[in-house]
Amino acid sequence: MSVNLAIVYYSTYGTNHQMAEIAAEAARAAGAEVRLLRVPETAPKEIVAGQDAWMAQAEKTSDIPEAKPQDMEWADAYLFSAPTRFGTVASQLRAFIDTLGGQWSGGKLADKAVSAMTSAQNAHGGQESTLLGLYTTFMHWGAVIVAPGYTDQSIFESGGNPYGYSHDAGQEFTEAQKCAIRHQAQRLVAHARGLQQSQRLAA
Repeated sequence: MSVNLAIVYYSTYGTNHQMAEIAAEAARAAGAEVRLLRVPETAPKEIVAGQDAWMAQAEKTSDIPEAKPQDMEWADAYLFSAPTRFGTVASQLRAFIDTLGGQWSGGKLADKAVSAMTSAQNAHGGQESTLLGLYTTFMHWGAVIVAPGYTDQSIFESGGNPYGYSHDAGQEFTEAQKCAIRHQAQRLVAHARGLQQSQRLAA
């Protein structure tokens, strides 16, 4: 049974883009059809152009499609990834979420599996509050939250965050960290497939 997975990310300098790519590869290996999607940049162009690394990342990923509300209707499951800013998710991702009123009010985001990842400048930069805040939004949708929990050894070895993978921005990824991302993505696909089966049996 095929699962349509939308991996929706925002990345200023590349960390969350890398995380999304790792997750996409793992989800495809688990049999999912994946759309890797970046949310639109909301920062003024002159601000982005004024920082070489920011501009370089924008140019590098310009060929990746921008997320649209229609992608959310297409998907059976969602994996979000975006930086932590002052203990909450980056405003670019929040701006995209704010475009989904029609989908939310029409029940088109309900009963779909969802999970999230994030990053911050350091290990105590608010990652957990960012993930919990996103999960509160997903509860409003009626989505089914699939956190990684402590369900794989890689969770312990990569920092021990049961809410969703989080990374210290700019740091290289260890194999254990990549394994934690892969585990979260494949766990999400497995639960989405289980939800599909339950819904078909109930129909």
